[in-house]
Amino acid sequence: MVFKYSQLYINVQRNHKRLFSSTANRQSLASNLFTEEQKRQREKVGRIEKIEIRYLGTPTDTTLVMNRGLSTPYDCARHIGEKYCRFSALALLDNHTPWDMRRPLEDSCTLQLLNFTSPEPQIANKVFWRSCSFLLGAVLQKSFKQEAGLFLHSFPKPNIKSGSFVHDIALSKANWKPSVEELRALSVGMIKLAQQELPIERLDVSNEIALEMFRENPYKREQIPNISAQNNGLITVYRVGDHVDISKGPMVSSSGLLGKCTIAAAHEVPPSGSNQLPLYRIQGVALPVGLNINHFAFGILEDRAKKLNPARLPNEPYEDTVSEQVA
Repeated sequence: MVFKYSQLYINVQRNHKRLFSSTANRQSLASNLFTEEQKRQREKVGRIEKIEIRYLGTPTDTTLVMNRGLSTPYDCARHIGEKYCRFSALALLDNHTPWDMRRPLEDSCTLQLLNFTSPEPQIANKVFWRSCSFLLGAVLQKSFKQEAGLFLHSFPKPNIKSGSFVHDIALSKANWKPSVEELRALSVGMIKLAQQELPIERLDVSNEIALEMFRENPYKREQIPNISAQNNGLITVYRVGDHVDISKGPMVSSSGLLGKCTIAAAHEVPPSGSNQLPLYRIQGVALPVGLNINHFAFGILEDRAKKLNPARLPNEPYEDTVSEQVA
């Protein structure tokens, strides 16, 4: 088998010391750099300035006095009620700007908290789909054995109508076709990550820090200059647990917002060059926590998610498709 899954973990723990994936050190390096830069940016804020946040929504509209560059929509939600912390997917500033729940607020503004049961959940649904791709990357990173030679490549812009969320990867093994058990193990990994209810954090870093974070991933290093050139020299990265990846965002506030989930298929796509590793498109389908449909209906969604997602493939020239390949 290419990757180790839940039952194998149990057997290994019973009989031997648990094996570590080849990516453990890379994850720790990126996460450590994330922590250091996050701390540096917070200390750089200096004298604390107050801003007024006008919250619009249930149970009542209210004005909150928060700290510029430090307070987040999640902090605002704490003043409103515990359920708003738990179930708000993201914020909407001044009625038009989607904003991560854990991203510091920069100016006085109006604030709405969006969830998946809102009358118009389109923004939240798109952010959820993107977050599923990000979380899938975390699960893939922890699941593959060393000999698989896994590198995360990227994930395309979320498109609910496509029927699946996606993460593109490179492997040293060609013609890999995962078994039903292996796909099920990845699905279980997604559910376990959801059960941990880990915060999803956002950070803008310099080109140099990003290159250091992903110094062992040639695909990320190739992408970084093009991304920074389109973003004033900055790279936006997200972290869940120890997993760090590049994304324009926004993301949902926590892995705990992931509900029912199935990793449905893996499609091999031609590599982008003769010296490149085989590339695969991993696809899944999921529902936000608290939203349920019957087994038959979800089975239809699972079957649809098996079809090759038509989003731009990772074998296309990156400099021409950076806006499409990094969600």
